Amino acid sequence: MAKSQTNSASGSFDLDRLKKLLQMMEKHGVTEVNLESGEERWKVRRGPKEVLAAPGQVMAAPMAAPVAAAPAVAASAPAPAADSPAEAAAPVGVTINSPTVGTFYSSPTPEDPSFVNVGDQVSATTIVCIVEAMKVFNQIPADVSGKIIEVLAKNGDAVEFGQPLFRVEP
Repeated sequence: MAKSQTNSASGSFDLDRLKKLLQMMEKHGVTEVNLESGEERWKVRRGPKEVLAAPGQVMAAPMAAPVAAAPAVAASAPAPAADSPAEAAAPVGVTINSPTVGTFYSSPTPEDPSFVNVGDQVSATTIVCIVEAMKVFNQIPADVSGKIIEVLAKNGDAVEFGQPLFRVEP
């Protein structure tokens, strides 16, 4: 204890204690810890914030960008006008986007089948994939009801926040 009081007084952290705390959090699946002892206070959070409950609101903005990009390409190249209706028809449906940066996994383990495949019906609560972020495996719900018409990410791909993972026909 004398060591931690000395460290607190000097304003530095006890990195060994912090490492042990992070290892325990990982081992037991804990994502947030608040500790307080005297004047020493620690607040440690692993993984993304709990804001993941709002991916439906986040989906609207990224979805607008690909739709806007397709007409701009068609307008700059008037010769393939016959392809424009086909390109406009390609982005039919809504997308399920990644709520966080991480690694995309289509199944719980490499031996298990994919959560969903093209042609599968999903509801808003159907788990469609896992995105691993900082060793936290986040199950991603569809947040929409409909039929999976396209899988846009491959197993093991690095994905970005807001990146479309699936296309769904409502």
